[in-house]
Amino acid sequence: MDHRPLPRLPERLALVLGGGGLKGFAHIGVFQALEERGVRPSLVSGTSIGALIAAAYAGGMPVAEMKQHALSLSRKDLFRIDHLHMVTRRMLSPSLYLEAPLQEVIDAIVPATTFRQLDIPLLVNTVDLERGSQVVWGLPGLQDVSVADAVYASCALPGFFPPRTIQGHTCVDGGVMDNLPVGVSVQGMDAVIGVDVGSTSLAAARRIKEKGFAAIYMRAAQTMMKSLQTSQLANWAGPPLLLVRPAVWHFNWFNFTHTERIIQLGYEAAHEALDRAGESLLATGGVYPIRRLELSVDRERCIGCRLCVVMAPDIMDMDASGKARVVTPDVEWSRADGDFVHQCPTDAIGVTVVDGDLRRTTMEFETLDLHSDAD
Repeated sequence: MDHRPLPRLPERLALVLGGGGLKGFAHIGVFQALEERGVRPSLVSGTSIGALIAAAYAGGMPVAEMKQHALSLSRKDLFRIDHLHMVTRRMLSPSLYLEAPLQEVIDAIVPATTFRQLDIPLLVNTVDLERGSQVVWGLPGLQDVSVADAVYASCALPGFFPPRTIQGHTCVDGGVMDNLPVGVSVQGMDAVIGVDVGSTSLAAARRIKEKGFAAIYMRAAQTMMKSLQTSQLANWAGPPLLLVRPAVWHFNWFNFTHTERIIQLGYEAAHEALDRAGESLLATGGVYPIRRLELSVDRERCIGCRLCVVMAPDIMDMDASGKARVVTPDVEWSRADGDFVHQCPTDAIGVTVVDGDLRRTTMEFETLDLHSDAD
């Protein structure tokens, strides 16, 4: 595959991997692309499955071995219902699934060491449920703990897996507060590459109330994560951030049947972002890559609710007939921009990518069935 020559990159580069269930296998493809382009991060960090794969990399695991582990993983390797506690403790059971299977997966991938002993700096994002605060293992003062313990805690989605107590902190999945921990990863860095696999691209979930408790809970969690992440990225004030967003939003979070495709999508997204990067990571700030887009409104669909105007008053307003209209139809956006498009209750706002003389509707703003590929 031919790619543009990679421009000069900053010396200190952080790689941040977001949570997203098994969609996070896309991170393996990202590492493959970075290795092919000769990009070696100075620091890696992550939440949930992003923490798991970041820890494997920091521990020296080759990308091919990561891929082998991912392809061999099955549902029974990870999800085994805790029947005993659910019967004996009922509502006091700490989780739906047993701790041991997740721990076994982690032990097979994560180095049996502390953060201080790693050759590559690693940050693992968790949340202390008792304090209601973020705890990022690997930061100064939080380095002399087991990497495997921290990764388990970061993967312990509340209600699904039991919390892990580490140095007196009762920790769970860091996605509760920050699913793509770019902000905490920039200290001492010149630029950041953030890989978002589950936060800010949220496809439609049809018939969600028929999917059961776990699906409803996960949908609520995804919606919360999206809101938090969108706000963080829209107000980004750190060093230049290259946002990689693999096209995996239409896969279920716990899909075991499309692993190879998900890895490939991560690989393609990383190459595409690097091809478009130019000299952007040598800038003083901003979110990249930037794309030229055209906005439009389908007047037949528009119901005049004004939500787009409230959220984006510089771009949208209302016409004399009470329909939304675009004030600024030509925009240059990063993937962190334009959240108000998703918020339209009738999908009346159209987005077209302009690439030279070519125009195409961007899939990122289309409505997809979240469960169409569920296993």
